[in-house]
Amino acid sequence: MATGTKLVIVESPTKAKKIGGYLGDGYTVMASVGHIRDLAQPSQVPAAKKAQFGKFGVDIDDDFTPYYIVDGDKKKTVAELKSALKSADELFLATDEDREGEAIAWHLVQTLKPKVPVRRMVFHEITPEAIKASLSKTRDVDDHMVDAQETRRVLDRLYGYELSPVLWRKVGPGLSAGRVQSVATRLIVERERERMAFVRTAYWDVIASLLPKDRDGQDGDAQGFDARLVQLDGKRLASSKDFDESGNPTAAAVKDDAVRVDQEQAESLAQDLKDKDFTVQGMDTKPYRRRPQPPFTTSTLQQTAGNRLGMSSRATMRAAQGLYENGHITYMRTDSVTLSQEAIAAARESVQERFGKQFLSEKPKQYTTKTAGAQEAHECIRPAGSHFRSPDELAAQLPPDQLKLYTLIWRRTLASQMADATGSTATVKIEAQSAKHGTAIFQASGTVIEFPGFLKAFGDGKQQSQSATKHDEKEGSRAEENNASLPVMAKGDVLSAEELRADGHETQPPARYTEATLVKTLEAREIGRPSTYASIISTIIDRGYVYERGRALIPSWLAFSVVTLLESKFPKYVDYQFTAQMENGLDMIAHGKESGKDWLTRFYFGTGGESAHSAEDAHEGLQQQVAQLGEIDARAINTIEIGDGLQVRVGRYGPYLEDTVELDDAGNPKRASIPETIAPDELTVQAGHELIASNAGGPRELGKDPKTGGTVEVRKGRFGPYVALVQPEEAAASAVEQGAGEGKTKKRTKKSTAPKPKMASLFKTMDPETLTLEDALKLLGLPREVGTIEEQDAESGKTTEASVTANNGRYGPYLTKTAADGSTDTRSLGSEDEIFLVDIAKAKELFAQPKYGRKARGSAKPPLRELGADPDNGKPVTIKDGFYGAYITDGETNRTLPKQYTPEAIEAAEAFRLLAEKRAAGPSKRKSRGTRKSVSSKSTSRSSAKTAKKPTKATATRKATSTKRKSASSSKRG
Repeated sequence: MATGTKLVIVESPTKAKKIGGYLGDGYTVMASVGHIRDLAQPSQVPAAKKAQFGKFGVDIDDDFTPYYIVDGDKKKTVAELKSALKSADELFLATDEDREGEAIAWHLVQTLKPKVPVRRMVFHEITPEAIKASLSKTRDVDDHMVDAQETRRVLDRLYGYELSPVLWRKVGPGLSAGRVQSVATRLIVERERERMAFVRTAYWDVIASLLPKDRDGQDGDAQGFDARLVQLDGKRLASSKDFDESGNPTAAAVKDDAVRVDQEQAESLAQDLKDKDFTVQGMDTKPYRRRPQPPFTTSTLQQTAGNRLGMSSRATMRAAQGLYENGHITYMRTDSVTLSQEAIAAARESVQERFGKQFLSEKPKQYTTKTAGAQEAHECIRPAGSHFRSPDELAAQLPPDQLKLYTLIWRRTLASQMADATGSTATVKIEAQSAKHGTAIFQASGTVIEFPGFLKAFGDGKQQSQSATKHDEKEGSRAEENNASLPVMAKGDVLSAEELRADGHETQPPARYTEATLVKTLEAREIGRPSTYASIISTIIDRGYVYERGRALIPSWLAFSVVTLLESKFPKYVDYQFTAQMENGLDMIAHGKESGKDWLTRFYFGTGGESAHSAEDAHEGLQQQVAQLGEIDARAINTIEIGDGLQVRVGRYGPYLEDTVELDDAGNPKRASIPETIAPDELTVQAGHELIASNAGGPRELGKDPKTGGTVEVRKGRFGPYVALVQPEEAAASAVEQGAGEGKTKKRTKKSTAPKPKMASLFKTMDPETLTLEDALKLLGLPREVGTIEEQDAESGKTTEASVTANNGRYGPYLTKTAADGSTDTRSLGSEDEIFLVDIAKAKELFAQPKYGRKARGSAKPPLRELGADPDNGKPVTIKDGFYGAYITDGETNRTLPKQYTPEAIEAAEAFRLLAEKRAAGPSKRKSRGTRKSVSSKSTSRSSAKTAKKPTKATATRKATSTKRKSASSSKRG
């Protein structure tokens, strides 16, 4: 490391390398690699501090004082930074200019305790000019922004640690609630509920393919076009917007007396108009103008990258981070659309050079951010520098995902300074007479783009001429997205029908959220902030609350239970408006208009008594609501009604379907497992009954065991299909127990004492429908005797024999060697089929090899599937069978295969995407053991300031004067 008189600290090594190259000699640039310390987990709090900090890692009775520790994996980084600081005469903190970056800078000061001047260095792009300019515009660390970040961190800890235990008790172990994640999950669950309740309704219309006639009444040379039926016998045709979610006509449809055409009417009308003339009633032409969109913010970048490039929010932010740190774009976490004068000049210069002066807007365009709480001091996301490099110039330097994203940003920025696209839009109405159905009115519309303007930046440089026919879902689409033009027509012109066809439609339920539409909704509701959207979506997917099918986000049945509990017992904390108000409160703290400690007090302890401004302002805090929770009916929380007596139950071992009307022979509800490929809205009453029926046949008898005379059956159990050997004396008891469907009965007063049949699970390669008696007997005969191995004692020289057996176990197939003294040794087998194929020679070979741990044994298995080279790094990607199931790996990065996929069916491109997201998230944090806890100076100062007489009850805190809190807050901010 080069010695310098000025130490500059940034977050990432990439950023450090880039900035170090710009600053040159005299500066040492180092990376903190993110936060160097964080809130302690309760288990990390020393015994002496347990009473004060043990529940949350936060002292709620002392102004919510946090207990910070330096994680074990950051101790080396801190030591290196301290060492470098010793030889520096100035410290520059060059972390990102947002709350997280400000907090990282503050934690660095608190941990390093510099004795030299400290300067906060801020910039929005990593270019030589921006970095050098920032040296002359340094400032102090912003205490208000630090307060907002710390408040948010403590808030999330309180929220999660109070609500998550309720989920553990009533839904399932290991679940967690999150301030924003739970609300995002609720949005997705509510959308699925809407889809489940939706009633599809069919409606029809007619499409006419028309050709203009010449003056002699013959078909002319003009091109044909399609028109759609919009009115019949003086009444407009009903379309999708005229039906509600229950399939009934809307109030507007009833008021307009809209006519619903069925298939028979549509086909009859098409036949009746087959040889009729079509007369132009009129053609209306209007000017068309389309304006460019503003430059990208974090939110719109994620939305557009998702829609146009198919990139997840996490992948988008990973690529944007790489572009920013290498100096290609400005800071990628922003909610502002503002362009600096330098950027406007660079964009206009690029437009003129690339497309010509005629494509520039008449004067420079500046955009205004409409998002509440936007930080106008920041710029939008744009190419960095005072001269924009084109994607062609960077093609050889950038990875594919970064190049695609840079191209998107570059085009959007240039387009923002370009002229509007102009043209004209025409709408034509055409009449035809039907003897059976009266007057039929058809309509077509089209747009002619005469000057592409900003569309040139997106490759739409040619003149475009399009037409559109109005039609349910297409009514809101832009006309320019269609690809046929309208011929010139005048009122009274006669057209001939080249073809008439009845066209059927069905109303569609609300579309599921994609990452792009969820981000758009979160931003519109002011829930969370754009910089957090990627982590929010990743979290709810990783926790199993949501999974992806293509681009659609689908809630799991587990998510239904979690959301139901939170809605019924903690409605305020999953309320969209309340969550937005919390976010706005954090913004107020960041601007110095609110105190974080006062805000947390109101949130956690409430505003009862003296602290309430009025009776209407009084409300219970989180602590009181959890303490007064009362009884929760876990069965009701974990039951989702499907209809007709069918309900989904979310149990400890996953969801299952039960029929409460049709009972089995033992009087218990019939049950069936739910295939993971069925989304909640696809589990209709009909589909549910089919599942129950397919599972209601009970055990399938395969035959008799020739040795014992017992009956061999194949059954369906909670953990999958298995075979059972039922002896004659066990048959009656077995039938009753099997009738319960391997589930718990509603009332079980006495544990069954009947002997259990011998059982064995099927191999993964076995199908319960085609399993033979021979295969079943092999399974029931396990463990299989493989043979014996002679072994010689090293000390006595005596030779003994050890027996070897093959069996299937919890962690897969394996061999067991049992010595004469009873000691055992094991080795894993590569597949279940080897249990019946392995011979003693192979067994000797396996036992001659060194024994490895379970993890190593698992990795020795051959891959389940090879997918080819990863497009990002070129490494071979495979799917392997691991300790926790199948996973995708490139040898360095592993990603558990989500449950909606199978190793055989997942597409390679989808696997590459999942792996890229995992790679972008970085290694997961691991708790270090035996690490010395480093308490922040802030925590120490706060504690020492209260040692005289610290209140021990929450009520004391609520009654404390505001002056005490304000003085404590001001004295403890580093």
